[in-house]
Amino acid sequence: MNLNYSGCETIAAPHDTVWSFITDPASIASCMPDVIESTVVDPRTFDAIVQVAVGPVRGKFKFHVTLDPQPGETRLNMTIGGGGFGSVVDLKAGADVATDRGTTTLDWQGAATMRGPVATVGGRVLDAQAKRVISTTFANVKARLSSAG
Repeated sequence: MNLNYSGCETIAAPHDTVWSFITDPASIASCMPDVIESTVVDPRTFDAIVQVAVGPVRGKFKFHVTLDPQPGETRLNMTIGGGGFGSVVDLKAGADVATDRGTTTLDWQGAATMRGPVATVGGRVLDAQAKRVISTTFANVKARLSSAG
């Protein structure tokens, strides 16, 4: 099963602050919902154990996340791979980063591929769960950057 998403998020913080935050594995791990444990592997990667509850598929999934900041600090790519209970999830995402009058905009898109039991749950259930994870992650990023400023 394949799912595609895109959107635009505006963060009330300057470019340098946002860029430092979104390229830091510990910061990103702390904003993802349902993370039980995360381990920073190096300055651009982390591993996470995530509690998953999608329909009848429930349990802990292990993911490896790689942040790939591009030169010029205007694009960040990210890959997430892993799974659990016979399910595999692969996500490729990216965001174009732009600044205007003290705010920073993330124009983002992502494509996920799922195989195994999690893919058999059904499009509407997966779609709702994916949207919840995306919106919660961005809300947490905004909250963390707002409290830091």
